[in-house]
Amino acid sequence: MIRLLDIFFALLGFVCLSWVFLCAIIGLLFTGEHKVFYRQKRVGIGGREFYVYKFATMLENSPNLPGGYLTRDNDPRILPFGNFLRRTKVNELPQLVNILKNDMSFVGPRPQAKVHFDLYEDHVKKAISELFPGVTGVAALFFRNEDIIMKNSGHSYEYFHDEVITPYKGELECWYAENQSAWLYLKIIYLTAATIINRNYNVLRFFKDLPIPSNELLRALPEFYRLYFESFSGVNNGVR
Repeated sequence: MIRLLDIFFALLGFVCLSWVFLCAIIGLLFTGEHKVFYRQKRVGIGGREFYVYKFATMLENSPNLPGGYLTRDNDPRILPFGNFLRRTKVNELPQLVNILKNDMSFVGPRPQAKVHFDLYEDHVKKAISELFPGVTGVAALFFRNEDIIMKNSGHSYEYFHDEVITPYKGELECWYAENQSAWLYLKIIYLTAATIINRNYNVLRFFKDLPIPSNELLRALPEFYRLYFESFSGVNNGVR
């Protein structure tokens, strides 16, 4: 069922968004480094690595420049036109090819570079490896402003990403693995579209039983996230 939905939405995306593809390709050919596509190895189903496709939005040598695999708020490695593609999520559209190749699904755990995948605990790696990675997902929705969250943390990006965000991201991916269904699949696609239109759209009200973040993460989250989790007993009392 999910595979049929993936193929349907991928083909629909190509048909309906062909003009967006064309505009992005023309824009990239005539700006920045004149590179159109970017590919990078990510960990997929079964723990096997595959190449994920995106529109090129950053300097080609970005992984080897200061910042590595982490993208910061107002990252100087992001090209001007690339910044627009990232804000609108148009940079992710080439992953429709990954879906048709059966590397990915529309919804699932976001595929990580191996250096970040290896930060997960073993039970998280196992849960993720049993699923096709997704263009979008619960963790992708929750951390759609990840660069701003890291900036607001008051800690180094590397520490906060590796020690605070990654463990909770793993909990969210495990939650999805336990709750996946066609209905949840469709809900996440709808919410992804809503957050493209409004980056601050509160997706949490559509989920009733997500794991509660650590207090350290809560302090760095947008206010409407904090208010949602503070409605659970114990969060204000430092239980976590």
